[in-house]
Amino acid sequence: MADTSWTVPVGDETTTAVYRSGGANDGIVFVAAHGAGGRLNDKSMLALAKELESRQLDVVRFNFLYREKGSARPDQMPRLEKCYEAVVAKVREELNPRVLIIGGRSMGGRAASMMASKGFDCDGLLLFAYPLHPPGQLDKLRDAHLASIKVPVLCFNGTRDTFCTPDLMTKVLEKLGTNWQMHWLDGADHSFHVPKSSGRNDAAV
Repeated sequence: MADTSWTVPVGDETTTAVYRSGGANDGIVFVAAHGAGGRLNDKSMLALAKELESRQLDVVRFNFLYREKGSARPDQMPRLEKCYEAVVAKVREELNPRVLIIGGRSMGGRAASMMASKGFDCDGLLLFAYPLHPPGQLDKLRDAHLASIKVPVLCFNGTRDTFCTPDLMTKVLEKLGTNWQMHWLDGADHSFHVPKSSGRNDAAV
């Protein structure tokens, strides 16, 4: 399937989104946001999109505004959410999805979770490498809003992720109820990289 590129208005600015069909044509669309250091066409986003498309999910990737401008400094959360909401509006206009899933990698997934916690209209969250805390700052948990999410959540994190200590995440999960499903990737770090000693490679993960 070929990519379809859209120019998305965000207030008086624009960003780029890319859509590719997984081939099922059943109206299920995942709008995937990149991490703080990423972009819509970085290696991890392309690998993620390829894997999900092989499972017949339609995937839309996009740049947050700071990345569209070529900046490496992430926008503040309200600006990230505004961009995300504009992309979703474009997706609804172009695709009219039957099922809309939002989420993404790290910071992008966190932005989606913030939106969902405030009642944003979506059917579920798909999170990869959720950043529960900054590396080494275990007292700065980004979990206050998670209990307010009412839609189903599927979250993947590595057991060596310095942004998400498993013991701390396990304690957080106790407060989140049954709508949150957590899947741990054994030996994987924040980038889902695994050491050679694991007997697997990144593609397998």
